[in-house]
Amino acid sequence: MNTLRQAVQDYLDLWRSLGFKLREESTALPDFVAFMEQHRASYVTQALALAWARQPTNVQPDRWAQRMRWLRGFARYRSATDPRTEIPAPGLLPFRPKRARPYLYSADEIRSLLRAALQMPYHDERAALLPWTYHCLFGLLSVTGMRLGEARNLELQDVDLTEAILTIRGAKLGKTRLIPLHASTCKVLATYITRRERHWAGRSVSSYLFVSSWGNRMDAGTIHRTFYSLSRQIGLRGASDSHGPRLHDMRHVFATNTLVRWYKSGDDPERRLPILSAYLGHSHVEDTQWYLNGSPELMREAMRRLEQLWGDRP
Repeated sequence: MNTLRQAVQDYLDLWRSLGFKLREESTALPDFVAFMEQHRASYVTQALALAWARQPTNVQPDRWAQRMRWLRGFARYRSATDPRTEIPAPGLLPFRPKRARPYLYSADEIRSLLRAALQMPYHDERAALLPWTYHCLFGLLSVTGMRLGEARNLELQDVDLTEAILTIRGAKLGKTRLIPLHASTCKVLATYITRRERHWAGRSVSSYLFVSSWGNRMDAGTIHRTFYSLSRQIGLRGASDSHGPRLHDMRHVFATNTLVRWYKSGDDPERRLPILSAYLGHSHVEDTQWYLNGSPELMREAMRRLEQLWGDRP
């Protein structure tokens, strides 16, 4: 029988081969093995699982629940080769995370954000492209529903303006998908790429579409901080607000607007939901169904459709 440490490595390798990135689990589960070795334990018990999961003591309960979920998955795997393994009961450290309430941007608010991005001040010539970079990045997020990480990972080779297609590589589960672009979006991207080439002519720059003032891939934290600053500037957030509209909410708005258009055109959104799910890169249609909630306009269209059905009854 292989050791617990080898079993964890085999477990992680298996899930990686299926396309999962396991960033946090790759650290957490080897940490569990070290914890077991300190206790001279060779197999998983519920008591030791609970003791490990409740570390450290100064974090929120959702963190404990997350650690227990990671360990429970490994314990199920390990029980197939070591019958002594105790799989932690599902009721241990229960926690039901609440989804953040999405902010539904209006078209005017998005336009204000993009104008503010173009008007960003910069202090040296190296940063002269940044206003255009943020303008294009935020605009692309709003009209495609992409994840921020997907936009950050775009390379020039992934932008086909002739065919009006973006290629998203290495998204969730390592999948690649294609995103069609509207002609107006292609025009903005073409303008940005021309400016990008002019700005970096004769200097070293990475192949990423969106680059920092140093020519490398943009940092996610810097993007968020810039977004928060611009949001306060245009009134989306108060000067001292620690919470408010998020960049990820643009994804929700895109999905909601798509569903509203389907309703208005007479399509059946429930039937077409798998199409939207594939477009957004969701693993399950259930993930996309979340977007059916929270939009007053979407609720109005759904009620209008329902009233029409009732009115058609004999």
